[in-house]
Amino acid sequence: MTPLCELLERIALDAGAAILDVYEAGPSICYKDDHSPVCEADERAEAIILDRLAAAFPHIPVVAEEAVASGRVPDISGGTFFLVDPLDGTKEFINRRSDFTVNIALVEGNVPIAGIVYAPAQRCAYVADDGRAEKLFLDQAFKVEQRQAIRARMRGAALTAVASRSHNSSETEAFLVGHGVTDYTSVGSSLKFCLLAEGKADVYPRFGRTMEWDTAAGDAVLKAAGGSVVRLDGSRLLYGKTRQDEDSDFANPHFIAWADMSPAMAAL
Repeated sequence: MTPLCELLERIALDAGAAILDVYEAGPSICYKDDHSPVCEADERAEAIILDRLAAAFPHIPVVAEEAVASGRVPDISGGTFFLVDPLDGTKEFINRRSDFTVNIALVEGNVPIAGIVYAPAQRCAYVADDGRAEKLFLDQAFKVEQRQAIRARMRGAALTAVASRSHNSSETEAFLVGHGVTDYTSVGSSLKFCLLAEGKADVYPRFGRTMEWDTAAGDAVLKAAGGSVVRLDGSRLLYGKTRQDEDSDFANPHFIAWADMSPAMAAL
């Protein structure tokens, strides 16, 4: 485990503890301008993450979901920055499901190179750094009790897909039909990337809107496990997208996440 990974783990676990406190007490909910829900857990977790990252990396800017929603957008022209989603899968959280996560990723040269996806209610996390991906298993006290190296699987005769629980679309259904996918699972948050990374699925098509903080940590984990996230034209999904004519800063285009990179270009 690298020092960066160790630090991201500690930060994510602390943020997750704050989230679970709210989860157990019952969240109070309000809505942002785009009508997406936000609750006290998002704000508590983001405050922890921002404070800890600022202390450890004072010269690296942090693009965080709730801060951006409040108009606080740092200068990322240096090319290195963190992307933070303090509570990915807020709808899952509000509906008392377990597939919500804490996402933290480090981006260099428009590509996520390290990150953590932590699912506190499932007591597991996925981390990536230095080209290695691991799944962490936590005990009842939320201490890491096991680390397991993970690798995306090779494509078989039939594809297994994961799709968004809350944001499915007709385009997604058409993709699944067009690629002969009959076995798929609906999962919330960035855990979809992680299921590909640990060899439990082959493809995650996303035709709904996402933001960079939604995907960067999962992208880092999947890439370290041997997979890839590409745009519909086959090019790599990049980060740090600002001044976009067709959408707001940090918004992603539609993309396909593949466990096995080899068939990705041919399949698109």
